[in-house]
Amino acid sequence: MKLLVQTVVVLTVIAAPVTSFAQADSAVTREQVRAELVQLEQAGYRIGDGDNANYPADIQAAEARVTAQNGGSSYGGMVSGSSASGAPAPVTGLQPVYFGQ
Repeated sequence: MKLLVQTVVVLTVIAAPVTSFAQADSAVTREQVRAELVQLEQAGYRIGDGDNANYPADIQAAEARVTAQNGGSSYGGMVSGSSASGAPAPVTGLQPVYFGQ
């Protein structure tokens, strides 16, 4: 049993650096972030103005304007439509054990 625990600990320690650098290829530099913030400000979004009432709509509108100015689609944006998150899974012929109880 002690050997099993030691093996699990060693494998976890070996695997930790691999998972922590999984997205190292897509790192964004500080200059890129600053450039994106400048583009958002030029598109009409005011960072830190204290108006949080329209936050998601304001930043999404500014991102849409920046994307239109850059001439194309960008990564990450908002997809129109709806989501079925939290909806119960459809029943396919079989009923749960406690159906109707």
